[in-house]
Amino acid sequence: MKKTALLLFALLASLSFAQVTFSPGIRTGVNFAKFTESDGGFYNLFEASDEYWANEERVQTSYITDFYIGAFGTIRFSKLYALQPEINYSRQGTIMKTSYQEVKSELSYLSFQAVNKFYFNKLNVHAGVSIDFLIADKNFDPYNKKSTDLGVLVGAGYDITKNFGVEARFKKGLISQIKTTSEDHTNLLFQAGIYYTFTMKK
Repeated sequence: MKKTALLLFALLASLSFAQVTFSPGIRTGVNFAKFTESDGGFYNLFEASDEYWANEERVQTSYITDFYIGAFGTIRFSKLYALQPEINYSRQGTIMKTSYQEVKSELSYLSFQAVNKFYFNKLNVHAGVSIDFLIADKNFDPYNKKSTDLGVLVGAGYDITKNFGVEARFKKGLISQIKTTSEDHTNLLFQAGIYYTFTMKK
């Protein structure tokens, strides 16, 4: 019993004094973004806005291609887990189509993200949350414009070298950005890119 207690104390001590490291980095890549065609109001966390295209047929949406760039700081707690706060500039948007019109809306967000990273040798798996602030837009003027979005993300990365890697992510917005007829539309985003982690001197 005494030996078990000593082993447990030693284990807890090793965890308590484990070295936590911090590594800054940058990330960039391509965005494939659009609005969902319908969320049925499920993801609208606030009261729905008035109908903007109330007399129109159901809207179809298509992806647009743009880019993202950002900075991050990886706080490595152990060999298997790290928390990665991020600040990103992300150009998104959508194409919205009916039988008689097509509108391409371009949206620029400043995103603050907290990403949990789980490491399996060179592979790392991502899961996190995001709050996005709309800082610029083109051809996007609904009656009640949303200037913020909340999102959840999942993804994965692969370390090609100690500093350089590739990544892919999927992010789903949770706040309706526009309402057409009876449909709520939220952000849908796929990202593919690269990242570089700077080596800190000890």
